[in-house]
Amino acid sequence: MRLAAIDIGSNAARLLITEVSLDREGNPLFNKLNLVRVPLRLGFDVFEKGEISKEKRGMVLQTMKAYGHLINAYGVKNVIACATSAMRDASNSSDLIRKVKLETGLEIEIISGDLEASLIYENHVAEHMDTEHSYLYIDVGGGSTELTFFADGKLVFKQSFNIGTIRLLKDMVDERKWDEMKDFIKVKTKGFKQITAIGTGGNINKVFSLSKKKDGKPLNLELLKDYYKEIASFSLEDRINIYKLREDRADVIVPALQIYINVMRWADAAEIYVPKIGLADGLIQHLYYELAAKGITS
Repeated sequence: MRLAAIDIGSNAARLLITEVSLDREGNPLFNKLNLVRVPLRLGFDVFEKGEISKEKRGMVLQTMKAYGHLINAYGVKNVIACATSAMRDASNSSDLIRKVKLETGLEIEIISGDLEASLIYENHVAEHMDTEHSYLYIDVGGGSTELTFFADGKLVFKQSFNIGTIRLLKDMVDERKWDEMKDFIKVKTKGFKQITAIGTGGNINKVFSLSKKKDGKPLNLELLKDYYKEIASFSLEDRINIYKLREDRADVIVPALQIYINVMRWADAAEIYVPKIGLADGLIQHLYYELAAKGITS
């Protein structure tokens, strides 16, 4: 069966189309068919003005129409569409959601930060790693950072913080918010040994790609600090040219590294694995298991 997931984030919207088949034991295998990313950058409107501008509303509508055409072209019958921090904060998001539904048939659900953290965890990456470690998922977006902590075979906590790359670029994160995150992490991870981070999001994926590390190998905290100092020392234009970054990646990669570094320091995590998964992957798995519970597997 083919499934589609749409993730409308504060920096970009993503459409993931996946083919799901079953192995000999009846376990699902997820094969990515297509991933389309559109840099809508809703957070630049919302976090400053509290609403989505007319121009951005038009971009969202056109993006969703294009996604609808792709979904139809792939013959996908089951779709899940979610929006996160920017749409949560926008005063006019409900009007836009109604318009999208009316003109495309696609229904967008605005999800809470806690649910967003849970959906990242749907990927169950930590379950395939050794049980001697504790694992802290760190998902950094434009508007928020989702943390999910996994230890002793159990989900210990999930928490969302309104600290994101676009909020940092707009200078909308004060010391109090940083302190709240720091205190929470230190208290909640105290007593757990050998904490390893699992990083998700486009920025950490890009840093992993720049590192030339082999898939499955972790990045260490000191390397992230080096990248932060190095990339931050260049202008936006130089980052684009030197690191071959898109403009909508070149500006947010530095604040993203700042968040990953701080979270890892406060959790005393020396390494971070980058499995190249994200919210869209979690949405696909969530949708599959919902359908399977209803007996729909084809």
